[in-house]
Amino acid sequence: MTAITLATACAVIFGTADFFGGLATRRSKVLAVVVLSQLGGMLLVVALLPILPGHASTAALLWGTASGVAGAFGIVLFYRGLATGMMSVVAPTTATTAMAVPVVFGLLTGDRPSPLALGGVALGLFAVLLVSREPGGGASRPRLGPVVAALVSGAGFGGFFVLLKLAPADSGAWPLLGARLASITLVALLALATRRGLRPAPGSLRVTVVAGVLDMAANVLYLFAAQRGMLTLVAVLVSLYPASTLLLARYVLGERLSPVQITGVGFALGAIALIAAA
Repeated sequence: MTAITLATACAVIFGTADFFGGLATRRSKVLAVVVLSQLGGMLLVVALLPILPGHASTAALLWGTASGVAGAFGIVLFYRGLATGMMSVVAPTTATTAMAVPVVFGLLTGDRPSPLALGGVALGLFAVLLVSREPGGGASRPRLGPVVAALVSGAGFGGFFVLLKLAPADSGAWPLLGARLASITLVALLALATRRGLRPAPGSLRVTVVAGVLDMAANVLYLFAAQRGMLTLVAVLVSLYPASTLLLARYVLGERLSPVQITGVGFALGAIALIAAA
C-alpha cells in the first residue's frame, strides 16, 4: 500500500510538473527550459539527500547516470512536443509508451501481480489510450511531428523508470543526483554544439523552476515507490499522470476535453482502485 500511495501521489505531481513545463516551453527555448528546470530539481534533491534515508555508492550513481541520459532525451523531445502540439494529445501519448516499457520489463524479469492487479494494469493502459484521443473524436488529424516526439520521449521516460529501478534498493535518492548531473551535462553540451542560448525568455524563469522542482519531487516519490513495490504496478500508476495534465489544461488553458477523454480519466481512477485493492 505504501508503494501504491507513493506512485499515485507521484502521478499527480508529474502531471502538474508537465503542465508547467509545457507553459515554460511555450514562452522560452526548449533547451533553456530543460537545463534550468533540471537545475532547480537538482537543488531540491541536494537539499533532500541529508534528510532522506539511503547510502551513496558507485552503483547508485552509475545507474542514476544511465537513467539521466535516457531521461534527458525524453524530456527534450517531450517539452518540444508540448510546445508544438496540444498538451491533451502529447502528454497521454508519451505516457502510453512510458508505461509500456517498464511493464514489459517487469513481467519479463519476474513480476507476478495478482489477477486483480493485472486487471488494474489492463484498465490503466486502456485509460491512457482513451485520454490520448484528440478532442472531437479525431476528426482533425494531429500533427505528425509532435506525436513522433511524444512516442520517442515516452521510450526515453520508460528507460528512465527501468534504470532507476535497477539501482541498489538501499541507495535512497542518490541515483537521482547522478541522473540530474548526467541530464544537465548532456543537454548543456547539446546546446553548446547547436549554438543555442540557455538564457530564459522574460517571464519564464519562475514557471521553469516550478516545473523542475515538481518534476524532482515526483522522481523522489517514484524512486521510493519502485524500491518498495513491483515495477509493473508502480509504472502503471505513475503513467496515469496525464489525468492531472488534462485537468489543468482544461481549467487553466481552456483546452476542450472530449467525452472519451473524460471517460479515460474515470477509468484511470478505477485502475488505481483495482491495484490498491489487490
